[in-house]
Amino acid sequence: MDIINTLLNIVVPPIGLTSLLFFLPPYLFFKFLLSTIKPLFRENVAGKVVLIAGASSGIGEHLAYEYARRGACLALVARREHRLQHVASRAMSIGSPDVLIIPADVSKVEDCNRFVDVTVNHFGSLDHLVNNAGIAPICMFEETPDDINFWGSVYSTYFAIPHLKRSQGRIVGVASSAGWLRVPRLSMYSASKTAVISFYETLRVEIGHEVGITIVTPGLIESEMTRGKFLNKEGRLVLDQELRDVEVSLTPVLPVKEAAEAIVDGACQGEKYLTVPAWVKQSFYWKVFSPEILEWGNRILLMSRSGDERDTLSKKILDISGLKNLVYPDTIRSPQIREH
Repeated sequence: MDIINTLLNIVVPPIGLTSLLFFLPPYLFFKFLLSTIKPLFRENVAGKVVLIAGASSGIGEHLAYEYARRGACLALVARREHRLQHVASRAMSIGSPDVLIIPADVSKVEDCNRFVDVTVNHFGSLDHLVNNAGIAPICMFEETPDDINFWGSVYSTYFAIPHLKRSQGRIVGVASSAGWLRVPRLSMYSASKTAVISFYETLRVEIGHEVGITIVTPGLIESEMTRGKFLNKEGRLVLDQELRDVEVSLTPVLPVKEAAEAIVDGACQGEKYLTVPAWVKQSFYWKVFSPEILEWGNRILLMSRSGDERDTLSKKILDISGLKNLVYPDTIRSPQIREH
């Protein structure tokens, strides 16, 4: 028996809990005071260079518009060039002095190297890297295709860090509340978003204050995913609004414009963590203090007993209650999706 670890098993838990109870109140009070003055020191991004990966739709598209309203120069990256042209045109019209579009696939390391180099060569610097690209495969673990959410963030961050250090810039990593909230049919998506959070937290330790890092954990935000566009088990993007109803259930969908404004505000204020909408963060505390209850609730509501994955209690409640238009009205009125 390891005597040292046996002793630590006895001594550390009570000491740790006592220390936490003593330290937590003043720490939270300090954070509250800090939050009241942060808006006074908000970063002005006018004229600065912002590279957004995954800018052709959803959160990434509206982050481009929000940065453009604040006068930032933009480098927009996604696979769909025609969509990037549309986003770039609108961004220019609402305030961006210069917009560069770079068709690329973030799952390819050579593409990530290229779009960072092209951005720096064009603008001469890089101030914000926004890693937003991703896709959600909605299926059971045994049917899951390959996932790009993690490596897309890693590759682009790796090549951007030297430039961000020179500008004392910032990384905005868009992860997901699925990084702690375990929902069926999102096993690999949740795992990849957990990995993204862990990656940025570790990177923050390594690079200290040389580069700021804002980790964003959105709840359900209006996007192609909430309109029912998913990656199926064959790895193809499909439209399945019935499966969307099963997965989204009664969870309200936040309009993407509001989410983008909150994310850019948080990044410019130097936030380390940001959850939008803010109420979703409460599920994290349930995860920490009562994970069994959270897992049981998700299983009861979101798993089918009949074997038909669309025959869930959550979807029955949604259909019977008639709350669909209230919970996510924009996704119902706009069922069309854009192809990659």
